[in-house]
Amino acid sequence: MINKIVIANRGEIAARVIRTCKQLNIQAVSIYSEADKDAPYVQMADESYLIGPPRVNESYLNIEKIISVAKECKADAIHPGYGFLSESDIFAEKCESEDIIFIGPKSKVIRQMGSKIAARTMMQQAGVPVVPGTEGAVTSAEEATSIAEAIGYPIMLKASAGGGGIGMQMVHSKEELSKAIENNSKRALNFFGDGSMFIEKKVENARHIEIQVLADHYGNAVHLFERECSIQRRNQKVIEEAPSPFISEKTRKNMGDKAIQAVKTLGYTNAGTIEFLVDEQENFYFLEMNTRIQVEHPITEEITGIDIVEKQIQIANGEALDIKQADLHLNGHAIEARIYAEDPITFFPSPGHIHRFEPPEGEKIRNEITVCNNYDVTPFYDPMIGKLIVHGQTRNEAISLLQTALQEYKIEGIKTNLPMLLSIMKHQAFRSGNTTTNFVETNYLTQLNKK
Repeated sequence: MINKIVIANRGEIAARVIRTCKQLNIQAVSIYSEADKDAPYVQMADESYLIGPPRVNESYLNIEKIISVAKECKADAIHPGYGFLSESDIFAEKCESEDIIFIGPKSKVIRQMGSKIAARTMMQQAGVPVVPGTEGAVTSAEEATSIAEAIGYPIMLKASAGGGGIGMQMVHSKEELSKAIENNSKRALNFFGDGSMFIEKKVENARHIEIQVLADHYGNAVHLFERECSIQRRNQKVIEEAPSPFISEKTRKNMGDKAIQAVKTLGYTNAGTIEFLVDEQENFYFLEMNTRIQVEHPITEEITGIDIVEKQIQIANGEALDIKQADLHLNGHAIEARIYAEDPITFFPSPGHIHRFEPPEGEKIRNEITVCNNYDVTPFYDPMIGKLIVHGQTRNEAISLLQTALQEYKIEGIKTNLPMLLSIMKHQAFRSGNTTTNFVETNYLTQLNKK
């Protein structure tokens, strides 16, 4: 029985998990680095423990220290949030060996999905379509050139163990490929300890659409429909919405069915997300599986009424899913905008002191935030400082709500991407639902260059 949970994370996701813990009368324990000692989430928890210096390898990635805290406070479980150790099979396995419940899938499944090459193979075995490309890692520039010429340029070069756009590059010619392999392989090795690279055909004018799934330990699984995540910069999501304004009801059902098929084939449990690329004809291809809760999970909660963190905890506690697919229905439209401490033109991080922070408020507005007034944004972590979520009955209503809320958002002392987000909200291509993965390059940046 789960009575106490250590949240092995920081910022808004830590606050988010703490909130659900309180609703379930479960004690929440936060960990924090020296840089986060004044962070709002630390005060929200029932107990808080200093985990180490600011750098992540000495704090939020310190497995032994986190396990030590869990033992010291006699926690039953650990919730990893997203990022950091959330998709570490080593961390999940350590929890298992210490009889601490890891709120996520088993370490074996995380390990399988952690390799994009292995994940492609398993999805093919599960009957899920994948983008044409290599069956395994490319072993030389010559092999990569031969494969690229066979499937045709442009191609996407990807790191097998990558994430967040690291180790990923679109390549247009043979001349680019050799250098791209060398550079990205080195980068992937530095970030993930694995420099393996593979190749996929570039899906032109693609959309990034993902399916949220929940699965328990008794063979029950449901999907919570899709999220459109096509608006990205540096291969990282900026604006997400649910449902997608593009796909048909038939494609929605097919994608959901394939996601459930994959989950059951894998023996997957807890919350997860299967990401797809969708072309102009609504053909969809497996991209990757995230074996954790997603940054953008709130928009799914808004349109389904399901608390995904609550379901994660219940599943980890050995409870059967209390919802069936037939019980789930789309309710309205939700959009999330990620608020970053970054230059809205260069996208470079903008750490500094926030001397005014006033997020918008309202009945249909939800804020998930990391910071507060008189708060120092440090250079040690991801520059996302909050998420702004709105829920309307229609997509047009949601867009209007978000535009108004962004205009009311007050942050002073640092640069943020608020001007970029507002510009996207007003752009005709976005308002019409034309949100492919090259939206920022072809619309926002092009518009800036004309000024």
